[in-house]
Amino acid sequence: MNAKEFQPSWFAGIMGTGIFSITSLIFSQYFSFLRSFSYFLFYLNILLFIIFLSLWIVKFFIFKKDFLKDFYHPLVSNFFSAFGAAMLVISANIQMLFNNSFSFSFGFWIAGTFFTILFGIITPFIMFKENHIKLDHICPAFFIPPVAFIVIPIPGSFFINHFQGWVNDFIIFINYFSWGTGFFLFLIMSAISMYRFILHHPLPNIMAPTIWVNLGPIGAGTTALIKLTKASNFIISKDVFYGFSFLLWGYGIWWLLMAISLTIYYSKKMKIPFTLSWFAFIFPTGAYITATHTISLIFKIKFIDYFGFIIYFLLVFFWFATFFNLLNKKTGNS
Repeated sequence: MNAKEFQPSWFAGIMGTGIFSITSLIFSQYFSFLRSFSYFLFYLNILLFIIFLSLWIVKFFIFKKDFLKDFYHPLVSNFFSAFGAAMLVISANIQMLFNNSFSFSFGFWIAGTFFTILFGIITPFIMFKENHIKLDHICPAFFIPPVAFIVIPIPGSFFINHFQGWVNDFIIFINYFSWGTGFFLFLIMSAISMYRFILHHPLPNIMAPTIWVNLGPIGAGTTALIKLTKASNFIISKDVFYGFSFLLWGYGIWWLLMAISLTIYYSKKMKIPFTLSWFAFIFPTGAYITATHTISLIFKIKFIDYFGFIIYFLLVFFWFATFFNLLNKKTGNS
């Protein structure tokens, strides 16, 4: 891979590996070795992030025309938001793994929030003012910017009660603005996506894995809302928000079953060749697993946690299958 060919969609791999680390830590309660595995994934992810960031910086300075051209690509443009989301996932990862690394987590959150909002405005602006987007281009990849916005409060809610005065007010503002923006953009894109699924021809086989992206805003939205509600002392009646989170999580079960069914259909009907779109299998599944664990803790329903643990094995398969194929492709064995 050279810098000129580097695409922001690679940062979806950082998001996926980060959530894989988080879910592995969560389920180390069942298998203790998963804790060490979680740390391994985290350090691997940091290394990959540094490599990917370096390539992207080189592309910006040396191949700026190609860098800017990606903004006008109907699908690639959506993955600019994955850069900010990757840093947000790393921030959440640091919070869970290292109790005394507040400054590192906060730094990644600030940077991730800035780039998520920046690209979350630039990308739709270009789409709105141009006419290069066609119905054929519509797919769940368009959920990436909403997902990135929704992820902001997951690590961000942790900082609400660590500051005072205007800084505290600003952090609260950013967290609620981000969740609201991401959630309602998700609803809008869901309607457009459903329109394409029902009234247009099926997705091309290389885009089939993006069906799983729909789980991203559902899972991240559930976790973010619960974390925000717990951290917001000004919310007196928290049960209402917890109840809505439960409903949102429940909707995810339908999408999980739909994603599994459509993946089986595509794999049998037209095969699913390996591309970077396979990253779509990982983060959304991990986000929903995290939400499942969070719901089980809030409502004290152990069965739900077991359900999440079952899905975790699917995540293990997705991550290893994706990265094995990636390494195989890069070493020229496929």
